[in-house]
Amino acid sequence: MILAGALVLGTSGCTFLTTQATLIQYDPSDGVGTRVGDVDVRNAIALLSDDGESVSLLLTLISTSDRTINVTMQYEAGGARESTTKSVNPNSTSSYGNFVGEPQIIIVDPDTEPGALYPVYFQYGDVEGVELLVPVLDGSYEQYADLVPPDGAAE
Repeated sequence: MILAGALVLGTSGCTFLTTQATLIQYDPSDGVGTRVGDVDVRNAIALLSDDGESVSLLLTLISTSDRTINVTMQYEAGGARESTTKSVNPNSTSSYGNFVGEPQIIIVDPDTEPGALYPVYFQYGDVEGVELLVPVLDGSYEQYADLVPPDGAAE
């Protein structure tokens, strides 16, 4: 009996000290995400145009607020700090660039390359913002080939 108890404790004792893998937050896709106040940023990816002169910022904004939120995204473009603001309706989802024909957020002259991490700062109102390091991909991945911004694109 004592031997059986020692065997059970010895073979399972370390699981009392380790974090359950199901409790570890991760992004199950190519993009990254974060939470800014009442807004979730999901699956953010920067797709580089073939000429390398622009990126399309693919992402989904999810609001859990009961009011419209204007989310500002700040980034480096053309050697200067630029920003874009998008509205998210109460308790809804706004998607940008994830499907052909969907509105895109185009950043001209991002000075980045495939494989890099492109910093984008998300903020609204007086809520503390979050900088997200967005992976830069190109059209070589089949699932993104039709979503790459055209050469010389501008917002």
